[in-house]
Amino acid sequence: MNDHAAHANSFGPAASTYERGRPTYPTAALDWLLPPGRPRVVDLGAGTGKLTRQIRARGLEVTAVDPAQGMLDELVGAVPGVPALRGSAEDIPLPDGAADVVLVAQAWHWIDPGRAVPEIARILSPGGRLGLIWNLRDERTDWVRRLGEVIGNSESERATTIGPPFGPIEQATFEWVETLGPDRLIDMVASRSAIILMTPVDRAAVLNEVRRLAATHPQLVGRTEFALPYLADCARADLPAGPVTAR
Repeated sequence: MNDHAAHANSFGPAASTYERGRPTYPTAALDWLLPPGRPRVVDLGAGTGKLTRQIRARGLEVTAVDPAQGMLDELVGAVPGVPALRGSAEDIPLPDGAADVVLVAQAWHWIDPGRAVPEIARILSPGGRLGLIWNLRDERTDWVRRLGEVIGNSESERATTIGPPFGPIEQATFEWVETLGPDRLIDMVASRSAIILMTPVDRAAVLNEVRRLAATHPQLVGRTEFALPYLADCARADLPAGPVTAR
């Protein structure tokens, strides 16, 4: 298994930490990603269902797909009644035209677009939409920038390669803030693939440094809750309204 694949496949054993630590997504971003009406939605790379539950809360039909059974087990507990299927963006276990929107949250960078794009187009109805979203820590805040230095993973914009048969990509960014405490901060850091794959000694050292940051940084010291600012980086592209012939 190459390094990229190892990172992509690392989340299953850490599913409970991922569920506790990862943020949701801002309402404004979901408003922008979803078309009007009542589209059938596939949450692709759904993880523990952070986005899935927000889609269902809107009364929309949603199917969750993820390659890690551990993540799906957490999802089923968090979002009972939602179809949860084991599969990948390159091999989606759904029939042609099964969805009107495919959303990919925090996962497009793990995907092979050359294989995934035609597969996503296959399961979409004519005129269907592919939407991508990432929560990126806003490192304009000093303690958040310092956190990136500690965990060795500063944030940057993600590549949004899509291509035919989808049309032009539109992009938007939404600023938002999550309130959390030191324990959830540790879970958020521990749920990242680079940390999961560390040796136990190295992982413990990084998490202890995060604890020290939370206990000593002037913006955090003595606080049981604090604001973590995010930038929700979004992209969307639509299929032609007529039948898609390119596969």
